[in-house]
Amino acid sequence: MSLWWAGASKKRRQVITVPETAAGSGSRGQTRRHEGERGPSPYLVGNLRAVWGRAYVRVVGTNRELSWVFFEILLPILAVAAYVYIYRSLHAPEVFVGYAVLGGAISAYWLHVLWGMGSTFYFDKQSGQLELFFIAPISRMAILGGMALGGIVQTTVRAGGVVVLGSLAFGVEYRSDTLGLLVLTFLVTLVALYGLGMVFASLFLLHGREAWHLSNLLQEPVFLLAGFYFPVKVLGFWVATLASLVPLTLGLDALRQLAFADAGMGFLPARVELIINAGLAALYLVAASLALGYMERVAKREGRLTLRWQ
Repeated sequence: MSLWWAGASKKRRQVITVPETAAGSGSRGQTRRHEGERGPSPYLVGNLRAVWGRAYVRVVGTNRELSWVFFEILLPILAVAAYVYIYRSLHAPEVFVGYAVLGGAISAYWLHVLWGMGSTFYFDKQSGQLELFFIAPISRMAILGGMALGGIVQTTVRAGGVVVLGSLAFGVEYRSDTLGLLVLTFLVTLVALYGLGMVFASLFLLHGREAWHLSNLLQEPVFLLAGFYFPVKVLGFWVATLASLVPLTLGLDALRQLAFADAGMGFLPARVELIINAGLAALYLVAASLALGYMERVAKREGRLTLRWQ
């Protein structure tokens, strides 16, 4: 029996009890994992919990106030309807109706990147939560990653509602032979777009009270330059190229080419736009990491990022 018990005890998790010392906090003792034991890193677990914690409130918040869902779908439909009736009054090709519906749906993601990502650290500072993010033993990228993940789920409810209702109301027809490439293009565009939103989160916080004005400044001009309600190709090559710094420009153009019959209105081939957006995704994620590191150094050196109204 003693030999069996000795063999079984080796398979158990081994812990080391740290005795209480005079400098301790008064607890009876602490336990920590044995050095030879395998398992997920506590730092990794902490970051995953941070991602889930920041995403959870946004996912659940979508269902807490269902009236928001109604208004966030109905009001964009009205804007889309205005462009639809303009196109039909001008006897434009019917594919332009689909362009307007898809652009109205995608606009929800840009609004969320500006107000739900770019300005969020500034709003957290005003509510007194930013200090908790700096002292928590987790990566700031995990915090923004959770916000992006939850925001994508929350915004997709609105965007999906606009696509469904707009398509039914205006009789929009879609292609089905490019569904796989369309989904891949959509996901890559979201990664690049929310990577840009992470960069905005740091830059807007450094500008303090100007965060609100920066969000307003970038809202309507991007609606125009990204071609939300018309093909971006009509703006000319150089303007469209400059607008391509916003991933939605090429992403939306590629989605239109893949979702509707080819009308010769694409800026670049859809596969080329997909590759460019993949490069932008990598670029903006690296830039976001560098910007967050710089923001953290400023917080430690100057101590002004947590001052309200600054």
